[in-house]
Amino acid sequence: MVGQRFMENLLKIDVNKQCLISTFCEEPRAAYNRVKLTSYFETRNPSDLSMTGEFDSQGRTSWYDENGIELLLNDKALHLDTKAKTVTGKSGKVIPYDTCVIATGSFPFVPPLPGKQRPGVFVYRTIDDLESMLKYAEENNVTAAAVIGGGLLGLEAAKAVKDMGLESHIIEYAPILMCRQIDQGGHDALVGKIQAMGLKVHCNARTRAIVGSDGSTDNKSMAPVARLTFENEGWADLPVQMVVVSAGIKPRDEVAHGSDIRIGERGGIIVDDQLRTTEKDVYAIGEVALHKNFIYGLIAPGYAMAEVAAKCVTHDNGISRYSEDLPAFTGADLSTKLKLLGCDVASFGINHPAPDDKDVSELVWNDSIGGVYRKLILNKAGTKLRGGILVGDASDYEMLHKLAVKSTSDLTSPASMLLVPPSAQGKAREEPTLVDDPSAQICSCNDVTRETIAQAVKDLGVKGASFAAIKKITRAGTGCGGCEGQVKNVLKQEIEKLGGSLSNHLCEHFTYSRPELMALIRTDSNPSTVDSFDKIIAKYGHGDGCEICKPVIGSILASLGNEMILKEGRDALQDTNDRALANMQRSGTYSVVPRVAGGEILPEQLIVLGEVAKKYKLYTKITGAQRVDLFGAAKHELPDIWEELGEAGFESGHAYGKALRTVKSCVGSTWCRYGVQDSVSFAIRVENRYKGIRSPHKMKSAVSGCTRECAEAQSKDFGLIATENGYNLYVGGNGGSNPVHAQLLATDIDEDTVIQYLDRYIMYYILTADRLERTAVWQKKLPSGKYGGGPIEHLKEVIIEDSLGICKELDTRMAHLVDTYHDEWAEVVKNPELRAKFKQFLNTDEIIEKEQMHELIDMRGQLRPADWPKDGEAQTFWRPPHSDIFANSQKSWVRVGATFEFPVNVGSPILYGNTQLAIFNNAQRGEWYCTQNMCPHKQAFVLSQGIIGDVLGNAKVACPLHKKQFSLSDGAEIGDGDLQLLTFPVKIENDNVYVELPAIPELDAILGTNGLRVSKSDCIDIAGDAIKVPATGRGSSSSSFHQQKLRP
Repeated sequence: MVGQRFMENLLKIDVNKQCLISTFCEEPRAAYNRVKLTSYFETRNPSDLSMTGEFDSQGRTSWYDENGIELLLNDKALHLDTKAKTVTGKSGKVIPYDTCVIATGSFPFVPPLPGKQRPGVFVYRTIDDLESMLKYAEENNVTAAAVIGGGLLGLEAAKAVKDMGLESHIIEYAPILMCRQIDQGGHDALVGKIQAMGLKVHCNARTRAIVGSDGSTDNKSMAPVARLTFENEGWADLPVQMVVVSAGIKPRDEVAHGSDIRIGERGGIIVDDQLRTTEKDVYAIGEVALHKNFIYGLIAPGYAMAEVAAKCVTHDNGISRYSEDLPAFTGADLSTKLKLLGCDVASFGINHPAPDDKDVSELVWNDSIGGVYRKLILNKAGTKLRGGILVGDASDYEMLHKLAVKSTSDLTSPASMLLVPPSAQGKAREEPTLVDDPSAQICSCNDVTRETIAQAVKDLGVKGASFAAIKKITRAGTGCGGCEGQVKNVLKQEIEKLGGSLSNHLCEHFTYSRPELMALIRTDSNPSTVDSFDKIIAKYGHGDGCEICKPVIGSILASLGNEMILKEGRDALQDTNDRALANMQRSGTYSVVPRVAGGEILPEQLIVLGEVAKKYKLYTKITGAQRVDLFGAAKHELPDIWEELGEAGFESGHAYGKALRTVKSCVGSTWCRYGVQDSVSFAIRVENRYKGIRSPHKMKSAVSGCTRECAEAQSKDFGLIATENGYNLYVGGNGGSNPVHAQLLATDIDEDTVIQYLDRYIMYYILTADRLERTAVWQKKLPSGKYGGGPIEHLKEVIIEDSLGICKELDTRMAHLVDTYHDEWAEVVKNPELRAKFKQFLNTDEIIEKEQMHELIDMRGQLRPADWPKDGEAQTFWRPPHSDIFANSQKSWVRVGATFEFPVNVGSPILYGNTQLAIFNNAQRGEWYCTQNMCPHKQAFVLSQGIIGDVLGNAKVACPLHKKQFSLSDGAEIGDGDLQLLTFPVKIENDNVYVELPAIPELDAILGTNGLRVSKSDCIDIAGDAIKVPATGRGSSSSSFHQQKLRP
């Protein structure tokens, strides 16, 4: 991190790019934020920790190539020859230098404990360390782990262990935790909060040995970890299967060994105030640098070193000049504010006065019930704040830090006024106190002031100022992350000063977010005024709506009322998949996914699935969620397919909806010799309870019959792992591109209690989550518990303790959804009116087969659609020769149906000759439109299935495949594109619908289905002059770091 910062600072100074930079990086990926290492468990995505952008498959980012930096990944710098001025890497590569900056950091100190060599003993330093811990825990059924070390890193490691779902023990040699930052009172408050989260703390621990599973305590046995033994009298052995050592750090100074560079007695490369070592043209910064006999292990001092070193290096190499004194590193403020295990911990100024310091008086606040401890260190007269310790509530840290460290004036109010924590004054614990002083430090890691953020907001303007942009420009919030709340609040205030606001509006039609709309609708005193989209937009919005707000309102209505989504005009609100009760696939066909609760299926049902697949030529695949997918059904085939499946006992699997998908299970105790509970039966019970319930995003679940976790329950939105006494309930996980491990909500609970907690969790999520927000993201944004511990503690308080007093409402609403369940496909099959919605063309019974619209190819004995060409190639970005292609054609008014036959506020496909058209009955405006049914982007015949609405008052339709939007009045693409639909006039006479169209041969020559069929080879351009747009490419690139070479 410090080396990366040095390079960034150097590049800012070296604007003419006179330096050639090479950087060694021992790890397999470029520089990342180690301070936030525990947050890796939230997504398991290394790029979320990257300091320079997304990692590619080789661990690189584009930043290095863009800045002309040679990045040597997986190559540790082994030897520095100060006479030859070269650095040699592990790969054997030799890099000559003019200036060398050593930023190799530190490595974990491992005490000489017997047994430290065993499998199951880890250090906590890198992403690879975490991955190794996870893999070992999963493969060896680890249930408990010990972390040796109770300092900052030790507590972070303990959190990592807890986030893995393991019993976590903190083993500390000293009498208190974090002895450098806090005292006994702070320790007591911190331990109270840690233990309330289920972690165990063991201080004054004298670890004797790490004992193997074979009982050995020597330094040779490779038997895996089984327990810890202690020298403390009366202490029992601690049974653990994994040990994480985080007992301090040692500078990684070995690259300087063998040179003339002076090393400190206890390690570290000796540097002066300019960070120069004792050898010419060699610098050292960060945790490897020994400055005035002190190693700085915090990020803020390291960044300060990086800034000084960059200025001195460029000065020494003639790139920049300082006419007066050179910049100097004279030490650093070791004040720090952290969030450890969800608990505020801060220390500032002089927090441990020397025993002979006589100018000291103390004020102490010790709220053992609330878990808040504060000690303020003042001068003897009580007129000057010198330092302090804050545990449990550090929301006024910035103000106190400034008074103690930066102010030279006496206090203007009694010191006792500073002692009372904001939370005890009725202020929100989660909102940090903002200081109006422009010079107030907001981000201590990067020394970013309020003024710096304010100026960045002004430079970006109201539209450009976002949290991501502010982080990128100012670096605020890119260190430990503890200041993110402060940064966001300053951003909000500064935008408001410019007359803007941070918008959470759903879309242009509603000035509310989804949670706000949900609250308005569910708490409306007259529910009959908010039971349809038209009523809701009239009461709380404006305009016609769009492809964003309509599905949101449709989901809210389904989550509260649970009425059939295709009845009473609600089909107009549904996204394409919900409207068809099936997932639209590449070719415009659909998939059929019956529910297979818990993965249990009868042989007779498997036979029916095979027969249906053969009859309708469907591509068949077993899913990862223990179901069978049948791909390639035309929309008009769906009712017939589901009628046959329904006769075999199948129900809708709701794979198309933002709803519960599956509850995966292992075979559990019914078959498996390791199973301790009947996971299949319970999975079926859970799935049948929550099936069909609409939510902000899809939900997945699993039930594992034992701790071997074969069903992968911890990667689900909610998951269950069987124990001897019941089940452990995990919530807030998900797989996909950004996997997140679920967090433990409750342990050893019976099935009925699981159901009760799940009812409340799911309903709380439904009522408060944002649009398309998975449970993992929603859960992460929740406040912490009242005693800290992060969002999971808040959920325990809401769901188990009823802290918000809403459990009765949650229970009642869930009971309504369960009681009103209906199989949507069974409703369609038995209802002729609903079944008619699936007719291929409204105006005729004629059928165009799916293979006539998109070529099918054989793959391993099954049919699948030919690949789409890449954008810009033939058969994409179709365009008519010109928008008035039929201007000189003889036209006639063609009746296409009666008005009552066209559903309101949706599109309907019609067939004229071989041409597919889409008729849109926009009842909200009292207007009718006709366009081609083929979306020009990928030549798919799907536009009639898109959601209609308006943008800035202009009627539009959104293509269901890629959401490209087109004006319904003139067919022009809305937004950045320039595609064009052909449109045709519509008139209504005597309740009949007429479209003005050219003769069939002319129309088919341009829009005929046969001529627009997507095939493996280029499509035939019947008109002879369709325009094709060349594809545009994108770049990619490189990444990381440890030690550098400069060559001016």
